[in-house]
Amino acid sequence: MFAAYLIGLREGLEATLVVSILVALLVKSDRRNRLPHVWLGVGAAVALSVLFGWLIEYTSTRLLQTSESRELFEAVTSVAAVVFVTWMIFWMRKAARSIAGELRGKLAEALAVGAFAVTGMAFLAVIREGLETALIFYSAAQSTAGGAGRNAMLALVGGIATAVVIGFLLYRSALKLNLSKFFTWTGALLILIAAGIFKYGVHDFQEAGVLPGLNAHAFDISAVLDPSTWYAALLTGMFNITATPSVLELVAWVAYAVPVLVLFLRKPAKPATLAATAPDATADAVPARDPDEAPKPAEPVTNDASATTSPRA
Repeated sequence: MFAAYLIGLREGLEATLVVSILVALLVKSDRRNRLPHVWLGVGAAVALSVLFGWLIEYTSTRLLQTSESRELFEAVTSVAAVVFVTWMIFWMRKAARSIAGELRGKLAEALAVGAFAVTGMAFLAVIREGLETALIFYSAAQSTAGGAGRNAMLALVGGIATAVVIGFLLYRSALKLNLSKFFTWTGALLILIAAGIFKYGVHDFQEAGVLPGLNAHAFDISAVLDPSTWYAALLTGMFNITATPSVLELVAWVAYAVPVLVLFLRKPAKPATLAATAPDATADAVPARDPDEAPKPAEPVTNDASATTSPRA
């Protein structure tokens, strides 16, 4: 349930921040008449995401007749979910500082085209998060609980609802949240969850006969990690850590979790050399002003840095 809640919270907050930025830009530019088109695009994206999640579940439970085909389908969706969540985590880390400016430019272009373009922009901004959520949730539920149960679904909905509340409070400036730290911590947890999904995908490939070594266990710590205890259920439910993994499952978990965590938590290098040489380059590029020439009035300076944490700024 915690894994499902975290998926809903993380993906939901990303979508909520995008929508709140769009709404704030329309309100500030006095284009409130376009708000219904934004909500139409958001609603269409949510509906399609739910349909996509239902289609995945329907394919697994109704269309696939043999256990081997179901195992293979779950393995493929697990690997796809790991690819999506890894790309999403690193993309958000890179684009967080510039997302408000990019949305501002795209929204201006959409407003110039018309209502359909605004609806399409809102739809595209949310549908990516929705499809990722459906795929990651399905894979996480399969790997941790043997199926997308009711409790996992309630936890996912609870995470999305929490994200909507947080996004609304940020929009109303009633809540201050360090989004950088939030996305760092949730990103690290999602990487561990993705490692468990990848491990489960390898297990499904083994059960489907695609990969060997299903019964070649790396170790057996059942005496320490009793599957009937609450802490064993917690580790299995969150990160798919089991007492008797196969050698290939263990290799897959470690091979994904360790390098991806190191790359994600590593601080990006600061362009110190460029910063040191920038003043000289600027001085050479700007011509000297005539002493007798009247100075030009300074242009107003705008600050967009706060747009990533406060959509109304």
